[in-house]
Amino acid sequence: MKGISTHVLDTARGTPARDLGVRLERNDTSGQWWVVGSARTGNDGRCSQLLPQGEALLPGIYRLSFDTGTYYATEGVESLYPVVQVTFSVAEAESHLHIPVLLSPFGYTTYRGS
Repeated sequence: MKGISTHVLDTARGTPARDLGVRLERNDTSGQWWVVGSARTGNDGRCSQLLPQGEALLPGIYRLSFDTGTYYATEGVESLYPVVQVTFSVAEAESHLHIPVLLSPFGYTTYRGS
């Protein structure tokens, strides 16, 4: 499968982060960010494909923006980060990247998944 996917786990609760808004953006050569796609995490905390159908995964700089402020406000939980952004590079030969996020109200971590 070609594309970009993510998986968000709410580590404070020990559950997937359900219905969390995620936006994928790409940086062009002028430094502008362009929205490529968006989705909401499912019951399992996953967005299996953030590239629109037919869109190619091009080399370059991308970022995922997670709407953590709305997620935690809906849950009635105070949090520090209203948006979590993860910026990463896509190399020439890459066809798929999986970017997981471990989330809590006052911190987060990410890594390259498989």
